[in-house]
This record gives sequence, C-alpha cells and structure tokens, in this order.
Amino acid sequence: MIRCSLPQELNQEGLPLKDLHGNADNPIVIAGPESGAAAVFTGRSCCNTVQLDNASYITVRHLTLDGLDIPFVDAVNSRNTTHHITVEDLLIVNHGGAQGTVGVSTKGPAWDWIIRNNVILGAGTGMYLGNSDGNLQFVRGVIEYNVILDTLGYNMQIKHQNPRPTDIGMPTGNNKTIIRHNVFSKANNASTGGSARPNLLVGHWPLSGTGSNDLYEIYGNFLYQNTSEALFQGEGNIAFYNNVLVNDYGSALNVQAHNDVPREINIFHNTVVASGNGIRVRDVHTDYQQHITANAVFAGTSVATDTGVVIQENITDSHAASGNYVNNPSGAIGVLDLYPVAGMLASSPLDMTSLEVFTDSDKDFNGVNRDGSFRGAYAGEGQNPGWLLQLETKPNVPTSIDPVPVPVPDPAPVPDPDPLPGPVPVDSGGSGALGLVELLLLISGCLVGIYPRRNKKRL
Repeated sequence: MIRCSLPQELNQEGLPLKDLHGNADNPIVIAGPESGAAAVFTGRSCCNTVQLDNASYITVRHLTLDGLDIPFVDAVNSRNTTHHITVEDLLIVNHGGAQGTVGVSTKGPAWDWIIRNNVILGAGTGMYLGNSDGNLQFVRGVIEYNVILDTLGYNMQIKHQNPRPTDIGMPTGNNKTIIRHNVFSKANNASTGGSARPNLLVGHWPLSGTGSNDLYEIYGNFLYQNTSEALFQGEGNIAFYNNVLVNDYGSALNVQAHNDVPREINIFHNTVVASGNGIRVRDVHTDYQQHITANAVFAGTSVATDTGVVIQENITDSHAASGNYVNNPSGAIGVLDLYPVAGMLASSPLDMTSLEVFTDSDKDFNGVNRDGSFRGAYAGEGQNPGWLLQLETKPNVPTSIDPVPVPVPDPAPVPDPDPLPGPVPVDSGGSGALGLVELLLLISGCLVGIYPRRNKKRL
C-alpha cells in the first residue's frame, strides 16, 4: 500500500491524479489529517480540485475542499476510465457559484466507486454521476452515509445509460448500484422554475445488452424538503425501501418517464409525509412488474399509479392526519419524529419472502430486524429507540453485505524518510509507474506527482 499523508498547508496546486494505478493488494491512499487542522484545498479557476484521470484503486479521504464559489470548478471530478475509487470523509464547501458546479462528478466511464461519509454543503449540484447524453456510464457503485444539503440543483443524480462499452473492463452480468443511509435535503437555496430539480434522481439502465438488468437499491435514506420539486424521481429498475421522506412543500416520490420509462419497480416499507403526491408511479413499461407494498403514506394524494401496478398492504391517510400515525411529523429538525404511534402502523405479518433478494430488506430504517408486522420504514412503535432525524451523518447500521469493492483501511503512519536527492521513478503498485511527472514532492513519506496545469474542458 502507498500512503500519501497531506499536511494542512498543501493547498495551492490541487490534487491531479493522472495515469495513477494501484491494485487490489496495493491500493493508493491519499489522506489528510484525521484530527486537528484539516488539509484544505482551495478552488482555482483553471482546474477541478481533485482530478482523477485514467486512475484505479485509489482512496482519497480526510480533506476539506473549498471551491471559493468559483463557477464550474468541481471539487472531485473524473476523466477517462476510473475504477475502484473510494472518496470518503471529505468536507466540500463553497461550490455554489453555478448550478453546474458539482461536489463529486464522474465524466468518464466509472465502476466500483465507493462514495461515503462526505458532507457537501450548498453546492450547485451535490453529485452528478455519468454524462448528460447517457454515455460515460457509472456502474456498480456504493453511495452511503453522505450528507448533501441545500444544493441549487440535484443533491444527487445518476444519469441514464446508453449501451456500455465492452472493451474497457467494465463489469458484465447483472449488478447493483446501492444508495443507502444518506441524508438529502433541499430545505434552502433550491433553484425554481425550469432549473428546479429533485433531491435524488436516477436514470434508466441500458435498454438492452450488458447492464439492462442492473438494479438501483435505494434504502435507509432520509430525504427532507424540496421547495420546488419532488424529493425523488426515478425510472428503469428500482428497489426503493426503508426510506423516510418528508416534504411539506410538495411531492415525495415520483417514478415516471424521463429518458425512458419505469420498468421493474419495488417500493416497500417507506414512511412518507408530503403535502403533494406521496407515491406516484406512471408511464410504466407493461412488460415488467411494479409493486407498492407495506408503506405508510400521509400525503395530499397518498398513492397514484397507472393501471396494473400492484398496490398492497399500505397504510395511507391525508397529510393533515399524519400526526395520528407518527410521533411528530411537523416538528423542526431535532424534534421531527416519524416513528409510529403505538397501535397505528402495526398490522398482520407480511410475507416478506419475495423481498429477500434486496440487500438489507430484512432490517428497518434503524437497522432493526423486521418480522413483517409493521408498515412503513420502522419496525416498532412508541418511543424511537434509534436515530432521531437530523441533517447530519446517519449513524452506522448493520448490513448483510460489505460494499464492493472492499473499502481500504487506514494504514499505519509512515515515518519521514531521508530527503531524496532529486526526482526518481515511483512504482504505483499497479500496472506501471507514475507518468508525466513534472515535479515530485516528498510529503510525509509519500511521493506526490504535480502535473502541468491544463484548462478545464467541461463535457
């Protein structure tokens, strides 16, 4: 393993990671301090701050990225092929100079990314994964335990996908992209009119061939307020479960046509409080099945669907009546509590056999094991024994699987070596050495390549 420990004062040149490859046994870890003064990188008008470009098996963690509100300069951006990338424990601030300024953006084919435990505040767009034309696909990712607040546009979007390239090593077979235990809020700062965007939007998978049977598993998330759009919009193949959604300004969950149509849809065990639509499913592909099961929905229109969508075992009522069913649906953050009132969301046990194929579907929003007796996101009633809803990182909950790829642990600190007499080749532990190095700096036991600047090209 190669570790780059970045001190607080290294902040002028950004972090370009081009033609840099670790491997499964020797990943590259670039990390700021875990405590004390943060390693801060500030925005520059020429370039994205952390720029991955033809890179693999790299972890970037424990950094603060301050964009200085320079328009169209992303905090983390990828070009060309990237895979087995972990981006975690970053604080991303002041990237709100334009709606097209992004916290984490992939602009090249990308797979086996983990994006976790990051906080993105007030960006133009929080995460934008894939390209607007359906190319440069984002595949088999895990996005978990992030907090994304007050973006102009999307908190997060994964773009629809055209047929995938078959000659670059992208995964084949049937895969999942997992979006779990995140906090998405647009309570403030949201664009309006034609620029309004949902908190979370996922586009369809390839319509045929490799990836056409891929699945989004979206669970354990807290989606809170959107003053100008719905909280969620999706199409394609989606399992959406064990989420908590609150929107006092409009709709919660819209599954509908965008670049294609909804196909295989399973929406179950969610708690929804919204003044507009609670759960709406329309424009569906009739060759596929859509199920809405065991949700607790209190909304202006609780459940609205096309003919043929299976609706079963839900508990629904009006938005105004939500306080009869959950502890405090109208409270501010800190006292907001959608845990069930005793006796109101319990029902006859549900046969959950068909849901077992979905990751962690046997656990509720708090990670408590389910027995099928409760409707909505929680498997209990009375006083909430778990996390009180906050606009902060959700505590870890048990999971039945580890994410793919396996996360890279923090290595032991590396002592400072003797100074090198000059630039030397650096074996990255992957398929070759670092290339195109103009200057090598020795920083806390690790060689960091600083590459020539280039003008940013946005796709």
